[in-house]
Amino acid sequence: MRYIPHTPDDVARMLRACGAASVEELFAGVPKRLRLARPLALPPALSEPELAAHLGDLAARNVVPTGRANSRGNGEALAFLGAGVHRHLAPAAQDLLLLRAEFYTSYTPYQPEISQGTLQATFEFQTIVAELFGLDVANASLYDGASAAAEAALMARRATGRPRVVVSAGLHPEYRACCDAYLRGLAPDGSLVTVVPVDASGATDLKALDRALSGDVACVIAQSPNFFGVIEDLEAVAKRARAHGAMSIGACAEPVALGLIRAPGEADCDIAIGEGLGLCGHTSLGGPGVGLFATRSAHVRSMPGRLVGETVDAEGRRGYVLTLATREQHIRREKATSNICTNQGLMALAFTINACLLGRRGLRELAEANLAIAEYAKARLTKIPGYALRFSGPTFNEFALRVRGGDAARVVQTLAVRGVVPGVSVGRFDASLRDTLLIGVSELHRKADIDQLAAALAEFQP
Repeated sequence: MRYIPHTPDDVARMLRACGAASVEELFAGVPKRLRLARPLALPPALSEPELAAHLGDLAARNVVPTGRANSRGNGEALAFLGAGVHRHLAPAAQDLLLLRAEFYTSYTPYQPEISQGTLQATFEFQTIVAELFGLDVANASLYDGASAAAEAALMARRATGRPRVVVSAGLHPEYRACCDAYLRGLAPDGSLVTVVPVDASGATDLKALDRALSGDVACVIAQSPNFFGVIEDLEAVAKRARAHGAMSIGACAEPVALGLIRAPGEADCDIAIGEGLGLCGHTSLGGPGVGLFATRSAHVRSMPGRLVGETVDAEGRRGYVLTLATREQHIRREKATSNICTNQGLMALAFTINACLLGRRGLRELAEANLAIAEYAKARLTKIPGYALRFSGPTFNEFALRVRGGDAARVVQTLAVRGVVPGVSVGRFDASLRDTLLIGVSELHRKADIDQLAAALAEFQP
């Protein structure tokens, strides 16, 4: 699409329609301190070949994370990043199916007679998410894990009629920030969200949770594996929430873990939310993601987002339709469950394809491979003088490590120059944990990669 600027005649006609004598008068309401008093500092125009070459040069400056130690170079880095965005294999068949024009050009499926393919794919996605989470029904997806957590908090407030939300400090900090943002309009002083700390194991401090619970709490949100990689006892959290009449929300930012650990529904959670990016295969600078959301049948009419249902037509043939549309664009605003009016269709499809290719046994084997390489990494790295596990609790494929010298950000910065990204500095989210490095591994890493990371950490000098 070519960019064609407005001609002076175009501008004059628009100003007349706006009732303004000039462009300056049109923008008179914008404070002068916010207006640029000079032309934009842009370089001269480029021809199409010159522009293509320039963009190629910029792209070449990107560093691509890889799990292959012996192929590093030419813009590649051996990376151990996680923190809610987990890298796993993207099978070749996934993109082959995902990039069919019927899927990547599909529009909102309001007309079921011409949208059966899209609707069926979404229905299959919902079925897989419900089975993964061990709950009755899932929606067609939300924007990402963070918005799913916030929508779950709002849903619990509607269902219970209570105002306050209790979240574990083990919940991803960005999920917590999203909950804060959603609820800030209801209580600008932040009084509606209470954060419960984690204990020495890295899991939610259950004694502190008991103290935080009261008759005005709508829900408790806890994550497993949590932000620090620690496996949480969601059943213990759910039991305490229920004892006070509150709902329990189990979060999971790493869907591969569900191949081994108990699903939130099996742990008696009322709602389960998560991030499905780990089963989509492409991290792409942290997104786009796909928010997972499931609940029990009793709460389905209060569930946010879109829902696809299965039915039969006049001739008895199976078909799929959007159903239980309780969103702002369909009903009166005060009756709506949310203003989420779409879903992450393409990412949900990628999730569905990958989950189907894996199957139940494949998911378990993938989870076992992740656990095995993570346990090797923990054992290998904690043998290095000056490094130790930050928490004592069991983990899946991510763990927190105290670093030599006490400055994890400096470790990351120093090693990245050498082509090794050792993880994420937790001090970025919590200044009290500036000595902690969050290390994520997966089936893409081999023992040789872990050994290279260990060598880099051993050579680091504070």
